[in-house]
Amino acid sequence: MKSRTGLSILNRILVLTLLLGLVLLGSCEKAPDETPGKGKAVRPARATWTTGFFLEAIYSRALEDLGYTVEDAKNLANPIFYQSLVNDDVDFWANGWFPLHNTQLPKNFDEKAIIAGTIVKAGAIQGYLVDKASVEKYGIKSLDDFKRDEVKKAFDSNGDGKADLVACPPGWGCEKVITHHLKVYDMEDHINPIKAGYTASMADALARYNAKEPVFFYTWTPNWTVNRLAPDKDVMWINVPEINPTEGQKGFEKAMVLKGVAGAVTDPIKMGFPANDISVVANKEFLKKNPAAKRLFEVMSIPLEDIAKQNNRMFAGENSQEEIEQHVTEWIALNKDKWESWLAEARKTAK
Repeated sequence: MKSRTGLSILNRILVLTLLLGLVLLGSCEKAPDETPGKGKAVRPARATWTTGFFLEAIYSRALEDLGYTVEDAKNLANPIFYQSLVNDDVDFWANGWFPLHNTQLPKNFDEKAIIAGTIVKAGAIQGYLVDKASVEKYGIKSLDDFKRDEVKKAFDSNGDGKADLVACPPGWGCEKVITHHLKVYDMEDHINPIKAGYTASMADALARYNAKEPVFFYTWTPNWTVNRLAPDKDVMWINVPEINPTEGQKGFEKAMVLKGVAGAVTDPIKMGFPANDISVVANKEFLKKNPAAKRLFEVMSIPLEDIAKQNNRMFAGENSQEEIEQHVTEWIALNKDKWESWLAEARKTAK
């Protein structure tokens, strides 16, 4: 018969053995792979508007930190990008605008691609702005006011009898909406949409404003334009005459009338464009093969004001790829904890 002391010692040995086994078992669990993208290439695309370059660069940097080899981004117009995505010629971009881009999606988009993450939720507003001095001088409230002869004359810089509007280049989603507006509001004989390169056209508008001349332009946020020509101080958002949506805007009519917009001529204001989500759009097969990238896209986002600040630096001259990459490095340094948390979430998928 064993003594109580003998049983106690035996029990302790059994407990210690069990604990050691649990420790060893835990140590055998596979830790998250720090570089789940190692040996894999990613083919990004980016939009043709320069204010979207920062987003491509920062998302590509995150993928590089996960070990992916990221190829140079292809500059693509919206319809070409979405077609290239479903054709498996590119893997993703961080320049999706929805619902603005809905009408540019191929018929098989849902089969081959997906909105993989939201960068900015309902923060991207769009519309028409006029310099504040002209708004007050001519009583401008909406596009309809550009049917008046004195208003057209004030904004006519080329003598064609129409008011000049800085619009969007062909291929941009906003170009189609502006064309729709001019038609349905019977403005084609009154407004001349300038469809040249947007940055150059806006630089010309800024020069005219600085010379105390009238300016009339379309813009969106985030964008350097609203840093240089601040709503309520320098310019004012004006209304469309009524809400008359494009095919792609149907169902978003209520979102096209906004309240509390700084620098609006009325409150609420009929913008003519719903507030958009800026999104990551990716190829489904790519996401299936790369769960770390999929999770990264789901958790990552960039504040609207940070995008606007970077865009303003680009317009000020810091617009080379090297400088954009430096902007990314600086943003990461200021948001290190957030950055590391996104990477950690992505790495969890690679256990």
